[in-house]
Amino acid sequence: MIEIRWHGRGGQGAVTSIEMLALAAIEEGKYAQGFPSFGPERRGAPVAAFNRIDDKRIRVRSAIYNPDVVVVLDPSLVGLVNVLEGLKPDGTLIVNTVKSPDEIKKELNFKGTVVTVDASHIARKELGVPITNTTMLGAVAKAIKVIKLKSLEGPLKERFGRLAPRNINALKRAYKELKISEAA
Repeated sequence: MIEIRWHGRGGQGAVTSIEMLALAAIEEGKYAQGFPSFGPERRGAPVAAFNRIDDKRIRVRSAIYNPDVVVVLDPSLVGLVNVLEGLKPDGTLIVNTVKSPDEIKKELNFKGTVVTVDASHIARKELGVPITNTTMLGAVAKAIKVIKLKSLEGPLKERFGRLAPRNINALKRAYKELKISEAA
């Protein structure tokens, strides 16, 4: 089983991301969960959301305390929120940033795999707004290979209708443009 924690801000689409990823996994015949963690957050406040994906039935229903992967939608959260909390030492950190993976590794003193992509830039160019959720799904698909990129297209078409082609372009660009620094 792979467990993923998403960090974003209210209104950035973290909940949509977990839903799209879970639906894509289910489309591939896998089992998946996607659930947000909400308190009294408001638009712009830090939020977390979670996914579990496995080839067999997922029986655990608890929170995720030691994720295999952490995805950061908003680069301003690095340093504001402890994005590494509980992340397995050999885990994968995927960050929307203009910084290189090595810069993030050094900044956070993290020895695992770091993936960076300028999802904000891609989203502005492809979608016209800096909402990075669907863009970051492309980075997730390539970085951890838990689902095929093509499997995300159906859920995106269903969710976004006539805007789906722009979202699909954004996720494909992130898939191609990400940078990876493997675990040390």
